[in-house]
Amino acid sequence: MKILALETSCDETSAAIVEEGRKVIANIISSQADFHAKYGGVIPEMAARQHLETINFVISEALDQAQYGLDDIDAFAATLGPGLVGALLVGANAAKTLSFMTQKPFLGVNHLYAHVASNYLESDLEPPFLCLLISGGHTQILHVKHYNQIEILGTTLDDAIGEAYDKVARILGLPYPGGPALDKLAQSGNPKAFALPQARTDNPYDFSYSGLKTAVLRLYEKQMASKDPSEDFKTDLAASFQHAATEVLVKKAMAAAKSLGLNQIAIAGGVAANSAVRMKIQHAVHSENGWRFFIPESIYCTDNGAMVAASAYFNPLTTDLAMEVFSRGEQVGNPLNS
Repeated sequence: MKILALETSCDETSAAIVEEGRKVIANIISSQADFHAKYGGVIPEMAARQHLETINFVISEALDQAQYGLDDIDAFAATLGPGLVGALLVGANAAKTLSFMTQKPFLGVNHLYAHVASNYLESDLEPPFLCLLISGGHTQILHVKHYNQIEILGTTLDDAIGEAYDKVARILGLPYPGGPALDKLAQSGNPKAFALPQARTDNPYDFSYSGLKTAVLRLYEKQMASKDPSEDFKTDLAASFQHAATEVLVKKAMAAAKSLGLNQIAIAGGVAANSAVRMKIQHAVHSENGWRFFIPESIYCTDNGAMVAASAYFNPLTTDLAMEVFSRGEQVGNPLNS
């Protein structure tokens, strides 16, 4: 089964063709990061217009790369939410139009399920497993019991880790997007230079990053009050923040897996491309006898059509849930337990 899937939930316009939910035939991504950089973040209305200008191009490129025609496609899919309403409309309407034209099925996809499904691409991973979903909008520990049965064990109580990265990067005067810039800066700093807090939560698998972000801000303001922050100060503060932010991810994910008797851990989402996250979790998993670690290639960590196609194959939304996710748009909660 070959699925052509579209992803337009935020600021990447992507079209991909995936066979049997795992084999990537084509994956085209057009990023708007440079366009939104001058504003310091994504402007929803502008993002939707950029998607409109780009969607036909990425579809054509995906078909050309695969050397397929529309008749070779068995189904069409698109992200229905969560995401920016106007942006979601572009991808959903394009996929529905192709479905109508070819009289092939249309499959709606939950954006969060799609990130989890990115671990199925070019791999042999099968449930059950523990997935750490970390992105600009989500920080969750998920128990993937089956392809279509996922339990949320813990979630963030305030900022997601990606949000915290972006806000700390802005404090340090780093360019947008802040997460990758901070990761790069932190690699040459001392992660033990500053003792930064790791929040305790009532649910041992929940997260809180607001206190950590505030602690960085206070240190920076104190340095600014006495003298201009040196490059060494910024580098060490970035490294210390990254150490505190990622250490808690590893501890809680490993504890959750052990409590459930799981020996497979996967990570997903844009922050899964972070060097410290990858290194620490991989080291922790490999230190356990017989455990397996899964992580998508970097290109599949950020928003992309291939993960949407994988999710459409393994876990398409039911009609009722698809309409609920789509109608609520950017206000949608996490329907993983629905």
